[in-house]
Amino acid sequence: MEQHGTRPAQYGPRRSRAALPPQGRGGAAAGRPVGRPAGPRAGGGPARAATGRQAGRPGPAAAREADARRTMPNPRLTGLGSGLFCAAVMVVLGYLDALLLGASLTVYGVLFVPVCLLTAVWVRRGDLLTAPVVVPIAFAVGLVTVAESGDGGLGGRLMGIVTALATEAGWLYGGTLVAGSTVIVRRIRLMRRRRAAARNRPPG
Repeated sequence: MEQHGTRPAQYGPRRSRAALPPQGRGGAAAGRPVGRPAGPRAGGGPARAATGRQAGRPGPAAAREADARRTMPNPRLTGLGSGLFCAAVMVVLGYLDALLLGASLTVYGVLFVPVCLLTAVWVRRGDLLTAPVVVPIAFAVGLVTVAESGDGGLGGRLMGIVTALATEAGWLYGGTLVAGSTVIVRRIRLMRRRRAAARNRPPG
C-alpha cells in the first residue's frame, strides 16, 4: 500500500503569536514613554502662576504698615513753604499763648521745638538745608505776639523782641538743633538709598 508523506492534521485551536511589547513595535509608539500621561504636566503653568501671585502678595504686617503710612499726613514743603509754615504756626501759637496764658515766653519756647521737628520732617528732599535756616526766623516772627511792647510804640516792640530773643535763646538753639539733627538723619538715609539703588542697577 502506498503511504502519503503528508503530516496528520492537528486538531484544536491554533496558537497565535504572543503580542509584542510596545518597545518592539515600530512607529511613534516606540518613542513614547510608558505610563506617562500625554496631557499637561503636574505642577504646570496655572499652578505656578497661582504660586507666584501668592508669593508676590504682601504679608499682613506689611499691609498694615502701608495702610498706616497712607493715613498719616506726609506733606512735602518747599524751602519757602517750610518757612511760611513755621512762621504761620508760631504766630498762631503766640496768639493763643497771649490769649490763654498771658504771653508766657517759656510756653512759647516749648511749643517751638515740635514745630521745628515738623518743619524738618515735612520739607522736601531737595530743600533739606533750608529747614535749619527758616526756623530761627519763624521764632523771631512769632515773638511779635508775645514780646513786651514797652510804651506801645515800634521802638518798644523791637526792644521787647530783642529782650525775648536774649532770654529765650536756649529754646531757640534747641529747636534749631532739633531741626538740624533731623535734616542730617534724612540726608544720610537719602544717600544710603541712592547708593543701594546704584548697586542694584544693572550695568548698562
